[in-house]
Amino acid sequence: MTNSLFPKHFLWGASTAAHQVEGGNHNQWTVWERANAERLAANAPERYRHLPNWPAIKEQVCDPHNYISGNGIEHYSRYAEDFKLVKALGLNTFRFGIEWSRLEPREGEWDDTAIAHYRTYIAALRKQHIEPVLTLWHWTMPTWFTDKGAFEKRQNLHYWRRYVKKVCDELGAGVSYVLTLNEPNVYASVSYMEGRWPPQKHNALRMLGVYGNLARAHRQAYEIWKKRYPKARVSIAAQLANGQPRSRYNPLDRLIVCFTDYLWNWWFLDRTRGQLDFIGLNYYFTQYLSWRGLRNPAGPLNDLGWYMEPRGIGRLLQAVWRRYKKPIIITENGVADTTDTHRQWWIAETMQAMQDALRAGVQLEGYLHWSLLDNFEWSDGWWPHFGLIAVDRTTMQRTIRPSARWFAEQIKKL
Repeated sequence: MTNSLFPKHFLWGASTAAHQVEGGNHNQWTVWERANAERLAANAPERYRHLPNWPAIKEQVCDPHNYISGNGIEHYSRYAEDFKLVKALGLNTFRFGIEWSRLEPREGEWDDTAIAHYRTYIAALRKQHIEPVLTLWHWTMPTWFTDKGAFEKRQNLHYWRRYVKKVCDELGAGVSYVLTLNEPNVYASVSYMEGRWPPQKHNALRMLGVYGNLARAHRQAYEIWKKRYPKARVSIAAQLANGQPRSRYNPLDRLIVCFTDYLWNWWFLDRTRGQLDFIGLNYYFTQYLSWRGLRNPAGPLNDLGWYMEPRGIGRLLQAVWRRYKKPIIITENGVADTTDTHRQWWIAETMQAMQDALRAGVQLEGYLHWSLLDNFEWSDGWWPHFGLIAVDRTTMQRTIRPSARWFAEQIKKL
């Protein structure tokens, strides 16, 4: 990191999502977890036996309790302790989520205690001089909203607008950065095309309808927030993949990459670019594609079996900058690595790629690592560990990983 190009007020931080850390939630995901835990445990060998770490995870992934978020890691009550860890790592920014089902557990009924909690939560971040980055929607919703069809129906967007306005009115004064939606492409495709997540549908037209309604939802939330707080910076957290042709000399491979890049990376951003103060970018993997399908190298792989190419984020940063000419904040980036074998390398390579992007003229303003803490990883449950900080879910003890201490030292040098 010699001759650092990182700006003086660069946002160094970590990210979380409410459902993945808080514990004690009741939303469409908790209902689905209880209904599907036995099935997920029974099918675990089919999903995970190919992974190199299968012997180490076999017992846990075949246990139905792995798939229940339950009391989470008690971040809802232990947030003050966790904010001290943010400071201990030298981070100045923290991304968190608002759990809609806490604020409006029943249609039209607002929970003043929950609102007060999040107000105190944001104030605690400010007191520690940590910049809050608020996420309005990270895939979870009140059950009454999903019972009405959620984002499948355009007429349901008035419930969304009411929720956004309530959060804006009650909590907006405490935040300067707002992410309206997290990874709408992932939610729409996995829930409505692949059918792996609730509501487990396999319908391409339904998926496209949800995707379009989420674009409308972002635009509406942007207008609501900017009308009340014109100086706030509002965007989404977009999951973008660094698609590369398996053979750069094969025109079919290059065509496949162009097609998938547009559908996955650019379709949503193109339709919301007028309502993005910056681009929030989530990056986890590079995909090598050919006309015959996915053709990634054999390794290295993270614990989930994802091919690891951390420097791929550099090419993606430059592609986003060329297309939109808007500031970029990396809102998620990390690696599933229980033994902490790869994380330091991943972060080092990522930081170098960010420097290369800055050198190329990209206006990069922040890096938020996923995640601060080991947390609940949706349909995979508790076994994948993305945290800079390990969490023992029996004692809830937090332990800073060696890679995180190294990361903190690098930030200190900048």
